[in-house]
Amino acid sequence: MSKASKATAARTRLMGEMKTLRQEKWIHFDDNEDINIMKWRFALMVINSDSVFNGAYLQAEMSFTEDYPYSPPKFRFLNPITHPNVYPDGQLCISILHTPGEDVMSGETASERWTPLQCVESVLRSVLLLLDDPEISSPANVDAGVMYRDRREEYNKKAKETVEYSKTKVPEGFEVPRSFETAPPPKVENDDDFWQESDDEDYDFGGSDTGDEEMEDFEDDEEEGDGEEEGSDDGGSDDEVVSDTQTKKR
Repeated sequence: MSKASKATAARTRLMGEMKTLRQEKWIHFDDNEDINIMKWRFALMVINSDSVFNGAYLQAEMSFTEDYPYSPPKFRFLNPITHPNVYPDGQLCISILHTPGEDVMSGETASERWTPLQCVESVLRSVLLLLDDPEISSPANVDAGVMYRDRREEYNKKAKETVEYSKTKVPEGFEVPRSFETAPPPKVENDDDFWQESDDEDYDFGGSDTGDEEMEDFEDDEEEGDGEEEGSDDGGSDDEVVSDTQTKKR
């Protein structure tokens, strides 16, 4: 594949990935900013009541090469954040962004590192998980790693400060979601006037339109029909009697 073809393929894939991510509630692209498909700027939102970073609006940046997805992207936070796996300049140290293949020195397996099967969404979900489950055996920020391990209350306080600062970066008119659930529709209140009006109205529920007079005529016709049938049966009995009498005379 030529260099130009690779660049086109990378841009096409990234446009598709961005379109999909725009539908997620935990990521926000500011539509007022110019979009550079090879260098994304967005915000990750932490929507997790169990997280010390819950409610954070963390601005971030991802840059890609024309060799994407064969080469991993780069990620960095634009907000100041105290975290064992975040360098002072915001760069993130995470296995999924390391070049493909096994690394004997770090002990990372190929499955933990970047592969062309990965995508932006898988990276960002890994970042959100890392926020609350940092890797402190080889921290990018040693001081933060020690604080997380030995002085957790102090670390949590720093995290809360990060959250409060990040809220100052929320664009005007945008509200950070508090949950992934959609709010239920408003409850419809009973309208007493509606039921009062209903009592005063006559409704046709699909019954017969036959009036009382027609019903009486119908019943009279039935009685006359029954009388004729009884007369017919009596006549038949008389004929049988006459026939028997004639037979005896003979």
